Amino acid sequence: MSPGTEPSSLNLRALIRDIPDFPEPGILFRDITPLLGNGPAFREACDRLVERFRGEGVEAVATIESRGFTFGAVIAYQLGVGVVPVRKAGRLPSDTFSASYHLEYGEAVLQVHRDAISPGQRVLVIDDLLATGGTATATLELIERLGGELAGFGFLIELLELGGRQRLAGHRVEALLEL
Repeated sequence: MSPGTEPSSLNLRALIRDIPDFPEPGILFRDITPLLGNGPAFREACDRLVERFRGEGVEAVATIESRGFTFGAVIAYQLGVGVVPVRKAGRLPSDTFSASYHLEYGEAVLQVHRDAISPGQRVLVIDDLLATGGTATATLELIERLGGELAGFGFLIELLELGGRQRLAGHRVEALLEL
């Protein structure tokens, strides 16, 4: 095995809290704040995501608001590339493109600055969680509208029962934990 690819000695799953009925009844929220608060675990999660995409020609990391910002900025730093913030509607100050998507419990709109990605630029999308795939597909739509090329999707957690990976068929999807 090469450095950085050894099996983990940390149980990342043990640091994710399940919160039933949040933000509304029937939703099981996966709270990653205990993992974020554990320095060695947070470092390991970021390192493991970086290793999955190192050498893949990533030129930018698109980070999805809000928990994706935490991982995406670290991963971009480690890869030596810039960050493209993908934000909820109305939070970016310059000209934007928008894409709408469905959540488990509603609808929302994501935006990116029109000058955030150059044509042909290889962009890695990072978020904390793959659920239904709505935010990921909306982010992909924004990248493609700007002429970027998707390098792949990286997630801390994939919720298998919600089938988000199927919506991303044909694209590289990496998740550290499957729940």
